[in-house]
Amino acid sequence: MNQAQVAVAGHRVVSRDEWLRERIALLAEEKQLTRQRDAVAAKARALPWVRVDKQYRFDAPGGARSLGDLFGPHGQLIVYHFMFDPTWSQGCKSCSFIADHYNGLVVHLAHRDTSLVTVSRAPIAQIEAFRSRMGWTFPWVSGGGTDFGRDFGVSFTDQELARGDRVYNYTGKAFGIRELPGLSVFAREHGDIYHTYSTFARGLEEFLTAYRFIDITPKGRDEAQTGGMGWLRHHDRYDGTPFIDPWMERPGITAPAQH
Repeated sequence: MNQAQVAVAGHRVVSRDEWLRERIALLAEEKQLTRQRDAVAAKARALPWVRVDKQYRFDAPGGARSLGDLFGPHGQLIVYHFMFDPTWSQGCKSCSFIADHYNGLVVHLAHRDTSLVTVSRAPIAQIEAFRSRMGWTFPWVSGGGTDFGRDFGVSFTDQELARGDRVYNYTGKAFGIRELPGLSVFAREHGDIYHTYSTFARGLEEFLTAYRFIDITPKGRDEAQTGGMGWLRHHDRYDGTPFIDPWMERPGITAPAQH
């Protein structure tokens, strides 16, 4: 039997030479994608800036902090908007998935003149308890007493959601929950702070390296039967510990299957 006609788990089994020819052809497409990603990243860096004139005060373990304080000694600031509504008992599992990736990056980013800080609306005591449970060390502050989340497109009131007039990710309506994920970038020049970039929804997948590993396996994400990220748990909840999505703790809330 021709080896190319053999199939295992739905995949052709071929000679090494034939596999190599197809792999080299795919490599050309991968290189094209890499160059396109570089070009898009350059356009993101070249976006115009918007000066942030509003004053924001965040609650932190060491006391109140301004947006400028979050920069520390650096000229650039990345804020991850972590979904953690004040009414939830724990932070979002999908945001936790992303946080597992960036927890160890803070020290490396600092050597590129960049501070990375996480902001949520939950009270700081609630945040600190959850952070301790998850074993994270990145800076995390509460913006629950500010309009920061609303101003940067991730927080919504019940009234806004009921009217259906709140935009998420620039072009689409917000889902039926008050907190959604996002990432915003700021720069500081001559004492002034500027908003330079934000991304939401599937734009955040760029920061999920676990998906990059999963995507190159034969099964891929294999999420059809779990409703997207329905398989996902907090990293300390895969052992059979009872789990419920935090947003489902509020009766009548239907959460999106995937960010």
